[in-house]
Amino acid sequence: MSETHFRKLEKMYLSAPINRFFQPEIRIDDGRAEVRIPIRAELFHAAGAAHGAVYFKAADDAAFFAANSLVEDAFVLTTSMNLYLLRPIADGTLTSRARVVHEARSGFVAEAILTDGRERQVGRATGTFVRGRTPLTEDIGYRL
Repeated sequence: MSETHFRKLEKMYLSAPINRFFQPEIRIDDGRAEVRIPIRAELFHAAGAAHGAVYFKAADDAAFFAANSLVEDAFVLTTSMNLYLLRPIADGTLTSRARVVHEARSGFVAEAILTDGRERQVGRATGTFVRGRTPLTEDIGYRL
């Protein structure tokens, strides 16, 4: 796949309205993606650490874009995500590094490893993705 495709996917991701709240960064490569979310008090559950929704977003986003990096003409869809929360994170940056581990005609499997600022694993996830029917166009932010 092309560098242009990866950069267009990054711009599309960052243009999503939800990302104004989470304030993530993303880097996409061939079959891989990394999402970084700064941890702040607005993302905490009542016990003072990041809510599981933050882990899920980081894992799903990274795995999704690892898969979509291999598809240039359509938006892929998450069909399942299995997430393991291994330890709390209450400061620094949550990083999710994902890679496609299986590619078939019917779809993709990608795994994500989530770490804290000290590179300790805080979560793991595996997701499945299929090609969708929505074309990658400027209408959904797929542009430079």
